[in-house]
Amino acid sequence: MKNFHWWRTVFFLIPVISVYTVVLGTLSILSTFIDRRGHAAHRCARAWSWLILATTGVEVTVSGLERVNRDETYVFVSNHQSIYDIPVIFASLPFQLRIIAKESLGRFPFLGWHLLRAGHLLVDRSNPDRSAILNQWRRLVTDRISLIIFPEGTRSADGHVSRFKAGSFLLALEAGLPIVPLSLSGTIHVMRKGGLMTRPGHVTLQVHEPIAARKIDAPTTSDARELAVRIETIVRSGIIPGA
Repeated sequence: MKNFHWWRTVFFLIPVISVYTVVLGTLSILSTFIDRRGHAAHRCARAWSWLILATTGVEVTVSGLERVNRDETYVFVSNHQSIYDIPVIFASLPFQLRIIAKESLGRFPFLGWHLLRAGHLLVDRSNPDRSAILNQWRRLVTDRISLIIFPEGTRSADGHVSRFKAGSFLLALEAGLPIVPLSLSGTIHVMRKGGLMTRPGHVTLQVHEPIAARKIDAPTTSDARELAVRIETIVRSGIIPGA
């Protein structure tokens, strides 16, 4: 028999979160016709994230925020345990944030429309155009917008951190922005990859010291791999086993 959390997910959380998505997604899209930088749209995304966490019953403990300067622009690099990682990060970090996501997400009603209108970077993973992505990234930096990267490429099935892919770090080196490693623990127990059921839970987000990435106009795969290994080691060090 299905347990309580399955029924709660299907008959309460999915309908309620759908309402949040439609209402705040509509407000977000409308706001971009006035605020083309997407700042108001991001405030809608933060409200959406907070409501999802509150409704699901997810408590978040954040440590290390004092290590970052709210007036700076960063590349935040995180491990990826669950689709709840994005609401946790958006609700917890007091920055204008955009994500790099797969292009297909742009076709989702309301959520995808928000991503397109608010300036998130949607990438064709089979044929990424690094030059176009970097140009869009530079425009975001001009508007003091930080970026979130999940370099594992997909969510973890068991909570363990997979090898960080070097591709995202090529862009980070070309942009020359400071990198902030993030360690997320516990979201896998809220909602697992490939699953429907969600549970209340406690999540920790550790913000590490920013890493000054030297700007390289034409970084090599070796440069990117070296940086990826360094950041991966830091992220792994902050994961709480069994959280």
